[in-house]
Amino acid sequence: MPAIRSSRSSRSTLVRRGIAVAAALPLLVLAACSYGSEAKDDTSSKEKVAAGSKKIDGLDSVKIGYFGNLTHATALVGRQEGLFQKELGATKAEYSTFNAGPSEIEALNSGSIDIGWIGPSPSINGYTKSNGKSLRIIGGSASGGVKLVVNPKKIKSLKDVKGKKIATPQLGNTQDVAFLNWIADQGWKVDAESGKGDVSVVRTDNKITPDAYKSGSLDGAWVPEPTASKLVAEGGKVLLDESTLWPDKKFVITNIIVSQKFLKEHPKVVEAVLKGSVETNAWIAANPDKAKAAANAQLKVDSGKALPANVLDPAWKSIQITNDPLAATLNTEAEHAVKAGLLEKPDLSGIYDLTLLNKVLKADGESTVDDAGLGVK
Repeated sequence: MPAIRSSRSSRSTLVRRGIAVAAALPLLVLAACSYGSEAKDDTSSKEKVAAGSKKIDGLDSVKIGYFGNLTHATALVGRQEGLFQKELGATKAEYSTFNAGPSEIEALNSGSIDIGWIGPSPSINGYTKSNGKSLRIIGGSASGGVKLVVNPKKIKSLKDVKGKKIATPQLGNTQDVAFLNWIADQGWKVDAESGKGDVSVVRTDNKITPDAYKSGSLDGAWVPEPTASKLVAEGGKVLLDESTLWPDKKFVITNIIVSQKFLKEHPKVVEAVLKGSVETNAWIAANPDKAKAAANAQLKVDSGKALPANVLDPAWKSIQITNDPLAATLNTEAEHAVKAGLLEKPDLSGIYDLTLLNKVLKADGESTVDDAGLGVK
């Protein structure tokens, strides 16, 4: 079950055409239908504004974005259990869901959302592309939950991955960078942009990866939960858990970002959301089974379909919920993107502002977290 990990631990631009294309195409498609999907109304009384509560700084609402993935469990559970709304008083929490990092970054930049749960690679890309002016990472949310799942009839060992067709969610996304880095560590060659080489890297939306695997058009996938467990349910085998490649088996998979403009103008609202996040993480740790059910219930609200137990249970166990943004691992992930040829060496100075998170943690008697030297000076 997820475990709380609340303690420890020249401006660059996106220069490779592959990253530019990866970022641009989803935005062009989404331009006609807004940046994300408005999360469906949840009539649970837990999310309603309490009678007699007051607005924070007089603000009517705060717009929050997240993905319909279990790696965004804090957002799913916090919404379902009304824990964000509890801290926000009469300032209404409004939600949008996303399927791709670039679209959520665009929504943040446009003001369509104020705060979001998102992976490290989109955070790095958004920060560097804006010359450090668009966002700040203000907290952690999850570690782990990424696996290489393969067809056991075609791939019996790690060396058998060579020559096979392996999916990642999107060119330049967090799992794509990790897989390209792993390929390089094996001494194999792959062109990062095209995905062609000693391994065929097939960029495939997580929603269709299980069907593509089932049809035989893919030999495996390097994917986050719950997609990994969906593949296992289709007969796949976990060949590698990415956590085994990291010190202490911890690496950032989801963090919390905020618009710098919103952070400057409404720090009390941001602090309230962070209080809700820390409270949610503590509730998850204390109530793992209820939390798992709450996350699944919110997934059903958002997508119309809950996860079956044979997918939900193993997926939930592989994710560690954390307040710590694991900043040192984000820096390493940036280095992996540079190594893959997807990013010039970035200047990530100032990408973190953990002031409010550490304030909340101190008030709760928890250990503060570190920004690995990448915080606001």
